[in-house]
Amino acid sequence: MNSGGARAEAAEEPSDAPGAGLRGGPARSREALRYGRLRPGDRVAVIAPSGPAEPARLEAGCAVLHDLGLDAVVGKHALDPVNLGHSGPLRDGWHRLAGSDADRAADLQDAWCDPRVRAVICARGGYGATRVLDLLDWDALGAAAEASAASGRGPKILHGASDVTALHAAFGTRLGITTSFGPMPAGMIADLAPAVSRGMPDESLDGLRAALFGGPVALPGTHALRPGRAEGPLTGGTLSLLTALLGTPYAPPPAAGRIVFLEDVTEAPYRIDRMLVQLLQAGWFDGAAGIALGSWRDCGDPAELDSVFAARLGPLGVPVLAGVPAGHGPRQRTLELGAPAVLDTTMLDTTVLDTKVLDPPVPDTGPDPAVPDAGALTLVAPPGGAR
Repeated sequence: MNSGGARAEAAEEPSDAPGAGLRGGPARSREALRYGRLRPGDRVAVIAPSGPAEPARLEAGCAVLHDLGLDAVVGKHALDPVNLGHSGPLRDGWHRLAGSDADRAADLQDAWCDPRVRAVICARGGYGATRVLDLLDWDALGAAAEASAASGRGPKILHGASDVTALHAAFGTRLGITTSFGPMPAGMIADLAPAVSRGMPDESLDGLRAALFGGPVALPGTHALRPGRAEGPLTGGTLSLLTALLGTPYAPPPAAGRIVFLEDVTEAPYRIDRMLVQLLQAGWFDGAAGIALGSWRDCGDPAELDSVFAARLGPLGVPVLAGVPAGHGPRQRTLELGAPAVLDTTMLDTTVLDTKVLDPPVPDTGPDPAVPDAGALTLVAPPGGAR
């Protein structure tokens, strides 16, 4: 597929191009510096770059983080609702943000630049993250990332999902680091409180713990729309946000050589088709190594969605694995965007993966009993395994 290929090639700047360094421009190389895994006792800052958190849910989600051994502190404006236009009294039925754009940007920047903080965790999604991007001091954020990396523990973590895709793309491109896409404290993490208090196993909680503290991550799919195997850095996120970033200074680089993860919520099939067409026409998919499709909650008839994905993504000629348990919905596993990944739609058991790729290998727990043996998206564990 060559549509838009010239545009995709032009976006790959050489390392000595203006603005191509760690601070304020695209990453120097395609290999992102992986974030440092957390340890018990680490401080994490919970901020709201988009919509305001509901107090009771935020409290429950922070309690789960505490039960994981983390010192969770909440940003100044996480609970401050304001109108979309900021001015005037709050109006029922109007969209709300967690403080003004400047407030949300300040909470994010203060947390990221605080040397005591090892992870910045977004409380929830919604809308508003794209509006803070122009207000961030990218030189200061880059300096903080460098200082964190130089500490010997690696860069700190940016964690969140949905609307936070805008931050994942910008941090990954401009700071050259991996980021964590997964459930958030005022969202799914709040729902995990009963399982944590009772010591019950939970797929989403176990996935979050592995991604943040260290360990292998393997996500089974439900069915392959196109068979095959691919390797490459993981990119992507929520489809509508990736599309919204096109043509901006914060757009993720073209997906050439990468495995693309896509998911969304409450988008009709024709809108999903339109967004895929836009990305295809922009040349963003040119040279992609593979596609992993997550949850598409309240996005219409699953059969219609499969037909859309097959029609739009099939001609790329790369493996396409559907039903990966990540994104919106009841199964929210955590993905490290920018990390090396393996997409295999042909394996019958996660243990058949080449052990030289995984460190440590995936435990022999067998495939997820709820899905057929369709394959999996596996993230390569960081050097040294769990820390």
